[in-house]
Amino acid sequence: MPLHQTIQHDAKTQILVWNITESLIDLFDSANVTDQSLFRIGNMKSESHKRGFLAVRMLLQHAGYTDHDLYYDAFGKPHLRDGTHISISHSHEFSAVILSDKITGLDLELRREKIALIADKFIEPSFVLDKTAPDYINKLTVNWGVKEAVFKVCNEKGISFKDHINVEPFDMADRKTTAHLHFKDVKRQFSVFFEEIGDYSLVYLFEV
Repeated sequence: MPLHQTIQHDAKTQILVWNITESLIDLFDSANVTDQSLFRIGNMKSESHKRGFLAVRMLLQHAGYTDHDLYYDAFGKPHLRDGTHISISHSHEFSAVILSDKITGLDLELRREKIALIADKFIEPSFVLDKTAPDYINKLTVNWGVKEAVFKVCNEKGISFKDHINVEPFDMADRKTTAHLHFKDVKRQFSVFFEEIGDYSLVYLFEV
């Protein structure tokens, strides 16, 4: 059971990361899932997606929960029945969850050069990047991850990553920044933290 890493952000917030090395059969044997989850898995075409989904259930079990404690609202946002805030992400060989007493969002991304091809579609003009810098792809990936995490908190139709979510400039060594959502009459601010786990970027945030 490869629980890869646990990050204890504070007394009531932890992030758990699972390295998915098991086969789909092994995960099925280990994860105790509800009939509703079995139905969702049956509609997934990708084996990688299925394994990521089941790895999240393994993380819940490590945190003392079961699949029965988790439910999704009409917008597809996950919730825990005891009121603990949760956010979920999985990417290729890893799954991650954050559990907190605060409103939170989390995103996990594999860093890939091809993110540069779509940078103009999500990078806001105020976020200045040096394309020749060695950490260019790292910063792009964190910026994208922040916006994914914000959207998981505020998943309202019409939000544009480029036009409505702004990430304050940061250095990779900072491991933190601030993000703002300005959408219609709504203004929300988030404290952002990020880590690099091998070839992956992990971003998590809390509403201020």
